Amino acid sequence: MQKTPMVKSPMARKTRRNECSLLLFVLLILAAIMLLLGSTVLAQIYLPNPAPEPSEYGKVVFDKHSATGPGPVVFDHWLHRSHFTCRLCHVDVGFAMEANATGITAATNREGFHCGACHDGKKLFEGRPIFPSCSDAPENNQCDRCHSLGKPGVRKYEYHKFTAKFPKGIYGVDWEQAEQTGVIKPADFVEGLSVKRPPMPRRGDFSIKAQDSWVHPILFSHQKHVVWNGCELCHPDIFPAAQKGTARYSMFSNIEGRFCGACHGKVAFPLNNCKGCHPRGPTWAP
Repeated sequence: MQKTPMVKSPMARKTRRNECSLLLFVLLILAAIMLLLGSTVLAQIYLPNPAPEPSEYGKVVFDKHSATGPGPVVFDHWLHRSHFTCRLCHVDVGFAMEANATGITAATNREGFHCGACHDGKKLFEGRPIFPSCSDAPENNQCDRCHSLGKPGVRKYEYHKFTAKFPKGIYGVDWEQAEQTGVIKPADFVEGLSVKRPPMPRRGDFSIKAQDSWVHPILFSHQKHVVWNGCELCHPDIFPAAQKGTARYSMFSNIEGRFCGACHGKVAFPLNNCKGCHPRGPTWAP
């Protein structure tokens, strides 16, 4: 016996269409909620971390030491950058730009590498010998000047006193202004260590337009960066030598510590200082 095909009534078809429309509406609402939550989570992940106190900014602790040794070393970038350029230490001396990648030991210091390249008891700074690092001689025993973690009062220099006459910005010392006005004169050459060479040609300043219309353009100054870094600190390791527009970078990559974030957010002014790069942007990001 042949079955007669069932034909849905107009009412049933209308009900079905309404159910499909309702399901589609619910899916769209769920997609919008997920997108909103995803953007919120993404924003929380990729906002710059709150900047520490300026006295703590750029502090590096070397904690690879023996149990019987004098303890971890505390290195303050603010103290050394007031006397030397970044290029001198990271190019001529050879300190890596990545944590735990240099391989500093007491032995290498004594042999004249790393800290010992300058701290050898012989090189002069402002007419006085620089104290030797990791010296075995009793008269040179100044271990606590570097191995100072958890030892109040052993450091020779204190941030607020040392920088009292330095120009200040929105976040601690305005290092650019300090150099331009002659308050500090960072050395870029150490006799017996650096190689004399003609200065490399400097490129001009240029504007970097952001992909998003709501982000103000960046005005990048080669002149300001070359004073501290030369050309070779940034190129080609951090910024590959490529045709303009081919290197893709963003705030995400900066916050992850790449490109501009190799220095900004670690030692150079924090990424929270929006106006430092975006002249027409907000002053500070929380």
